[in-house]
Amino acid sequence: MDRQRVSALAHTHHPIAAPVAGVNVNKLLRRAGRGPAARILDLGCGQAAWALQALAHYPDGHADGVDLSAHALERAEAVAAMRELSDRLTLHERDARTYVPDGDYDLVLCVGSTHAFGGFAETLDLAGRHVNPHGVLIVGDGFWETSPTPQALAALDAKPGDFTDLPTLIETAADAGWHPIYAHISDAAEWDDYEWSWTGSLLEWAIDNPGHPDAPEATRLANEHRDQWLRGYRGVLGFATLVLRRRPL
Repeated sequence: MDRQRVSALAHTHHPIAAPVAGVNVNKLLRRAGRGPAARILDLGCGQAAWALQALAHYPDGHADGVDLSAHALERAEAVAAMRELSDRLTLHERDARTYVPDGDYDLVLCVGSTHAFGGFAETLDLAGRHVNPHGVLIVGDGFWETSPTPQALAALDAKPGDFTDLPTLIETAADAGWHPIYAHISDAAEWDDYEWSWTGSLLEWAIDNPGHPDAPEATRLANEHRDQWLRGYRGVLGFATLVLRRRPL
């Protein structure tokens, strides 16, 4: 089964692709405080849910969304058309690392996609090159809420050094020249909604398409992921979304 297609299918009912509730997405975008004609860039955009919601906040703005998944971008295009935002959203099927930085965006988003750049610090550097001097960078990444257990590390296929604790995450941003002007820390309910939506949408698809050749694999993947979450990293891995502005020189 095509893993990109599985991911797109799994996130159909939770297109944010991060454990952040819609009300908190809106709160983060309000705290960004950009003007009505803001230029927006969403790196690793998936279905471009963040970019589309940003366009709702900035009615004269334009957004670029960058992602490698053709399936996710097709979904983004369909949703943009449904919301009558197609003329204000441009989608780019390419590696976010090779998107040419022009340093002229008012708001750059990279939420749940820091792996595309090699980690949080690398995202601050590379995504930050797209932000104009007075712009805002919103980055969402994981952190250890508690010391990682062997079960959590196995479930995430991670090493202890792959994530830091929350204070170190904030310090990393500060050391890279960014002021964290606001942050949202996802709570247990947001995590549960995200994970149940992820696994549940796959299982529902398999139930509704019993004759499809991919149905058994979708079921296996959903059950495997749910077990990794419940027995592995639930309550161990946290998620923080930071609103960042550059420190004055």
